[in-house]
Amino acid sequence: MLSLALLLASVYLALATATNPISTPYGVYNSSTTPSSFPWNTYNYCNAPHVNAEHYSKPSVEGAEMVYMNVMFRHHKRTPDNVYPNENGLNPAAGWNCSNFIQFNYGGGTAHVNHQVVIPPSHPFLSQIWNGTCDQGTLTQEGLEDAIKHGQDFWSVYHDAVGFLPTVNPKDLYVRTSVSDRTYQVSGGLLYGMDPAYAGDAFTVYTQPTNIDSLVPDYDCPLADNLRDAYQSVPAWIDHLSANAALQTRLGEITGTSNLSAWTSWYDHYFDTFTSRTCASHPLPCNATTGACVSEEDAAAVFAIGDFEYNYIWNSAQNASTYTALTFGVMFSELAANFRSFEDGTESYKARLYVGHDGSMIRLASGLGLGKIAPLRWPALGSEMVMEVWKADEQNFVRVMHEGSSVETLSWVPLSEFITLLESQVPPDLYNTCMNV
Repeated sequence: MLSLALLLASVYLALATATNPISTPYGVYNSSTTPSSFPWNTYNYCNAPHVNAEHYSKPSVEGAEMVYMNVMFRHHKRTPDNVYPNENGLNPAAGWNCSNFIQFNYGGGTAHVNHQVVIPPSHPFLSQIWNGTCDQGTLTQEGLEDAIKHGQDFWSVYHDAVGFLPTVNPKDLYVRTSVSDRTYQVSGGLLYGMDPAYAGDAFTVYTQPTNIDSLVPDYDCPLADNLRDAYQSVPAWIDHLSANAALQTRLGEITGTSNLSAWTSWYDHYFDTFTSRTCASHPLPCNATTGACVSEEDAAAVFAIGDFEYNYIWNSAQNASTYTALTFGVMFSELAANFRSFEDGTESYKARLYVGHDGSMIRLASGLGLGKIAPLRWPALGSEMVMEVWKADEQNFVRVMHEGSSVETLSWVPLSEFITLLESQVPPDLYNTCMNV
């Protein structure tokens, strides 16, 4: 049987000339380790390429000194966020195991309480969840290990190679996450990878209230919702669903999702449930009654369609740029304020790190113009965007690194121009613009 990576190559080449205009021919969806036969920066959904000492180069500008940075990450491997109506019957009997690392939840000054998920085999609603010790969207042990390695690689560049960050110090590093446990845990893994002395030590990370969180993002914007509904009601979107009707029928029959709009209106849920399994070395879903299984070919088709949909929604559709600005404008405003504070000398941190989600990363990539260089792909687990500030000849310049490689159009931009780019992604009077529909 062909490997999933090679199958994906053939599927991408076929779909690139059919319903999905994507030219990138391959990717990795079944391992955190990219095969040595592939380029180091190959798209790896399970563990995105990122800055590392082996492949990092300083700017080729004499006397350049790094002076500031903002970084955004996506969390690492987790269990599926979405579940099938009969989730239990579509998993191996052993289910998912999340008991192999301790998850702490306690108030300061009290007992150090940790939690572990229990799924009783006698529970009357057992059919709705897998067996084991995992909740939906739980960071796995492998995801934590990838986060630690990510932190080590990050430190090998910005401490060892560049000498920019002398220590892991909360006075120098500001860390913000969403309110999801997995982003707290990934931030801990990153910090521990940078400095193992933080094992067991506290480090404050900052969050925003769930209903206004700009990092996910989670704030309401009815105008943005209307725009997206409109451009997902035109042939450019509808035709791709029609062209893949046979695939949709097969998947619905196997997983029991045929009549559920959340599963039939786009491929987000299938992409999530398939990649969570393949990245964790779990088999693709099999129907316990009929014996039919999702094939690797169909999974690869879903991965390609998922890329098409993400690129369309946040990059290529008419009004996609407006939708991105409305839904991530608060975050773009925060980033702009960070860099402006550095520019005017009032910034108190050397670096600001954000740990978010795929929705965070796709919007940031779109707003920074990466979709004008090539179609955007679904942000991989551990996806990374580093915005470095370098000083040369008494001037400050920004270099943006995406998945470990310098962005062609943002490789040496005056800081003032980069701030203008960020601010251009913030609609005026954002709250009232969102709400007045």
